[in-house]
Amino acid sequence: MPSRFVILHHCVNGSEHWDLMIEHKGVLLTWQLDKEPVNLSSLPIRARRIDDHRVAYLDYEGEISGNRGEVWRVDAGASHIKELTVCEILVRLEGRRLAGDFTLSNERNEDWAFDRSIN
Repeated sequence: MPSRFVILHHCVNGSEHWDLMIEHKGVLLTWQLDKEPVNLSSLPIRARRIDDHRVAYLDYEGEISGNRGEVWRVDAGASHIKELTVCEILVRLEGRRLAGDFTLSNERNEDWAFDRSIN
């Protein structure tokens, strides 16, 4: 069974960002994106690696406890991690709006870039 991914639009205290979450070994590897990633013309997108999330977020929409805002699903589907190192992740996403091969590249510490893969 393939893993899954989700992109959540996260609004909190008047600001917004998007969370890219990719299922891997029982958790969601998570990056905070400053732009909505479903517009491929805006790639690459700056991404900040944040703590892994529970897989329950794959299907969740609504208010987050502790006054941490609300989230809505922008896209979701199957994911296939093709390569995973500490500096780069190559992943195939099969969403309704975001589909194809993508790369998450570590630029420095928690700073990453999310881009379409060039194969």
